[in-house]
Amino acid sequence: MTSTGERPRTGTTPRPGDELPPLRIPVTRTLIVAGAIASRDYQDVHHDTEAAQAKGSPDIFMNILTTNGLVGRYITDHFGPAARLRKVAIRLGVPNYPGDEMVLTGTVTAVEDRLAQVRVVGANRLGHHVTGTVIVELPDSASDMPDQETPEVSA
Repeated sequence: MTSTGERPRTGTTPRPGDELPPLRIPVTRTLIVAGAIASRDYQDVHHDTEAAQAKGSPDIFMNILTTNGLVGRYITDHFGPAARLRKVAIRLGVPNYPGDEMVLTGTVTAVEDRLAQVRVVGANRLGHHVTGTVIVELPDSASDMPDQETPEVSA
């Protein structure tokens, strides 16, 4: 998984309209299966290609719990380890299949006290995989927010 762009600069507070840098996530068969197992979702459509195809899907596909975790990771990677997710409300759209790349993007839509609301979209070649809103509690001070770029991490 890789991120492009910069995290917030030390001493800055997010403002409505601020855009988070995109996070590009290669959707691998391993990510799909591992995410399903980690979230104890043993539905065969998340790990058995033949079963998924018998149910009308071209391949296995990512479960909602993995997507939810990736959205949360996107937000906390941006705002830093001291940030706390207070609400994650997402809706799934098109599936994430092996070989896809999901690109998460976000826009700050509101800031009140230490709470920021971020509109998140995760898109792949088929369209929007996930859309939603996250409310994140910001660290006590802007100086607790990260000031370096997100490192590249391979999935």
